[in-house]
Amino acid sequence: MPLYNKKYDIIVVGAGHAGCEAALAGARMGCSVLLLAIDLDKVAAMPCSPSIGGMAKGQLVKEIDALGGEMAKITDKSAIQYRTLNTKKGPAVHSSRTQNDKIRYHMAMKAVLEQQTGIDLKQALVDKIVLAGDKVAGVTDQTGFSFQAGAVVLATGTFLSGLVHIGSNSFKAGRAGEFAAYGLPVQLRDLGFALGRMKTGTPPRLNKNSIDFSRFSIQEADQNPTPFSFSTQKIPLPQMPSYIGRTNEKSIKIVQDNLKFSPLYSGVIKGVPARYCPSFEDKVVRFPERDGHQVILEHEGIDTNEIYASGLGNSLPLEIQIEFVRSVEGLEEAEIMRPAYAIEYDYVNPIQLQPTLETKKISGLFMAGQINGTSGYEEAGAQGLWAGINAACKIQKRERFILDRSQAYMGVMVDDLVTRGTREPYRMFTSRAEYRLMLREDNADLRLVEAGYGLGLMSHDMARDVKERKKQIENEIKRIKGIIIKPDKKTNHYLVHCGSQPIRSGVYLDQLLKRSGLGYETVEHLTENSGRPSPEVARQVEIEIKYEGYIKKQFKEIEKFRTMEKVKIPRRFEYNGVQGLSNELKEKLSSIQPASLGQASRIDGMTPAAISVLMIALKVYGR
Repeated sequence: MPLYNKKYDIIVVGAGHAGCEAALAGARMGCSVLLLAIDLDKVAAMPCSPSIGGMAKGQLVKEIDALGGEMAKITDKSAIQYRTLNTKKGPAVHSSRTQNDKIRYHMAMKAVLEQQTGIDLKQALVDKIVLAGDKVAGVTDQTGFSFQAGAVVLATGTFLSGLVHIGSNSFKAGRAGEFAAYGLPVQLRDLGFALGRMKTGTPPRLNKNSIDFSRFSIQEADQNPTPFSFSTQKIPLPQMPSYIGRTNEKSIKIVQDNLKFSPLYSGVIKGVPARYCPSFEDKVVRFPERDGHQVILEHEGIDTNEIYASGLGNSLPLEIQIEFVRSVEGLEEAEIMRPAYAIEYDYVNPIQLQPTLETKKISGLFMAGQINGTSGYEEAGAQGLWAGINAACKIQKRERFILDRSQAYMGVMVDDLVTRGTREPYRMFTSRAEYRLMLREDNADLRLVEAGYGLGLMSHDMARDVKERKKQIENEIKRIKGIIIKPDKKTNHYLVHCGSQPIRSGVYLDQLLKRSGLGYETVEHLTENSGRPSPEVARQVEIEIKYEGYIKKQFKEIEKFRTMEKVKIPRRFEYNGVQGLSNELKEKLSSIQPASLGQASRIDGMTPAAISVLMIALKVYGR
């Protein structure tokens, strides 16, 4: 067997969003990394929507950035539209989203990888993992050539046994026009991993010169957008609008009449689709009472005519796709440049992973991204960073890296995956995070930069700036809480002008700031402060004071949560000998091997009584 003469610390298989973050994290922590891509022209590709962020996904991107990842920086270099979602709601659910120039995104990320010391970027299709007993030793490509490493991160996306469907035509592909990996999933099954099958898809791309945009409503980008990365100083690209339209009864009838040709409903597709991102066939079947559905047209880039037709995803034959697309008002003459399609692929049930994303069966083998049953670039990027960090920690014999559910959205995601597994494509939502008021987009750097600095992924200057900002926030809150506002004419005139009730006696300023309709500008108007804080500090001060009661409540909940997390469960703990646990729970606990009593409490079917039984058993075990 031909063997490459250079031994690496880490090999990353797949150069999608998970693979790129994993490789960069490993290299920046001082490891030698080999990043293998099936096609180097598709590094960090955006095969579905060329967008980053969205509800809860924006929080993940900010957390990646705060820990020293690259996604947010590349997003800012390639963004052609910024929008902040949920602005009419509280700060806990504010989420950023961008539309991106997908070619610029790919090129910018590829340039970073090529310039990063410690990374070798090569083109190869990995066919097999090389093992030394129960430890990983490297990989072999489809030509039989092998590479050695002490750790391997599988970030294979939709390429494991990938099968693309357009009507009755199906062909093997990781994405349309790209090879799939068929040897690797066979080996994973032979090694005893439980694999499942999932389905995703992408809508058609239309030629913008064939679209009547006057029949659509224009949705402009935000006027003063906030960059995704905390380090971005300037947004370089022009901002472009998107266009909102709607399908109609004719569109629905075309799809209803042709459902028999959809592989999703003809029984050809066996994979489980994402319920939160349904194809148009799904919408027609699941929501028969509706007479239309939203369509959003978005630019795929500055220098291309391709338009992404969000809302028109399907897997129908091309001749029906043409008829369907042209049923939409404004698309009567539309030309499809790339047809919509569905894709099935294998994934590994993530309950077979440790909280580090290392597999339980094979030491040194990590998994990140869609191979773990997730959907979305952001979920993949966060897992890639997490797996890359832990692969480096394993090589360097450092303490493993884990964030819990109270520290980060990515902590919520990883805990969900390794504790509960998933039977459908997992997508991050704000509702999944119990402590989302504490896990906001705006404070991701305050929460995580210190951890990133400790790993060697963040600069000393950034860590110092964050530390100084925390101090400024603390001092300003203390100052505001010590100021009493008296009921003079000027004050009450201002309050009434702001739509707030006048005061009749002295009131502490922080109590005024808690009122609806009053923001930090109230502090500036009613007090004299020569050292005006930065907008970032002012924003944090306002949130901390306004939501003080809720924040204190969440802190108490977090204390209870961490008490449970501190009760560690020894690896290989024998659950079958615990009296009082049902056989079902014994089986689940033995399979998942929770690291703590807290993690055990989140296993599906776990009851308070079972937790009490387990707690007693652990005390007996520890004697």
